[in-house]
Amino acid sequence: MTDLSGQTAIVTGGTRGIGAAISLALARAGVRVRATYHTGHEGARSFLTRGAKEGLQGLSVHAFDVADPAAVAAFFGGLEGSLEILVNNGGVRQDALLGMMPQEAWERVLAVNLTGAFNMCRHGVRAMMAARYGRIINVTSPAGRVGVAGQSNYAASKAGLVAMSRSLAREVAGRGITVNCVEPGYILTDLISDLPAETLDGFRAAVPLSRFGQPEEVAAAVRFLASREASYVTGAVLSVTGGV
Repeated sequence: MTDLSGQTAIVTGGTRGIGAAISLALARAGVRVRATYHTGHEGARSFLTRGAKEGLQGLSVHAFDVADPAAVAAFFGGLEGSLEILVNNGGVRQDALLGMMPQEAWERVLAVNLTGAFNMCRHGVRAMMAARYGRIINVTSPAGRVGVAGQSNYAASKAGLVAMSRSLAREVAGRGITVNCVEPGYILTDLISDLPAETLDGFRAAVPLSRFGQPEEVAAAVRFLASREASYVTGAVLSVTGGV
């Protein structure tokens, strides 16, 4: 796959779980990676330590809330040089049945997962347009495609993210910028690793490949879409679900 050396990437939610795997995969390909996060300073320090042990250069972490337009503007205002890759992976869940969902749970999930990606994309495309090149990859979920009981806010945010991505792909195609989605399924991260064994068995049984995915398998899909070889792929959703 193409050497990505010399390129710069931003990965939101990029210091743990799937996001950390994406950040490290891009760094191993020679990319300068700016991994963002909102909370979890200790996790961010651990992420940097992991990268340092691998001898990876150009990794940095940045703490701000992607749902805050002023914070996003300040972050982009402090960037120097070009931007070739933007990965919107940051997201939150606040589950509840719709009839009992607090208003703030609906608003916060939409604000981070959808409006946060909008905030990042709005500044990202401006940074990419002058060079007439860019790769935007938004991380979605099967919840936005099939729905999940108790996750109406999360599902709506992810379905909206796909629609936004496809619209943006049409808007910026003439500038050499592609916009795609990666849709992870059941991936073995902290989000599911502490669930009861019977719950995990039920999830695993629903996967045609009969296993959970690894964060690195999602990262490989992102790396492909970030490459020059993916120049004719835009407005697509690449499922990394084991067949779900």
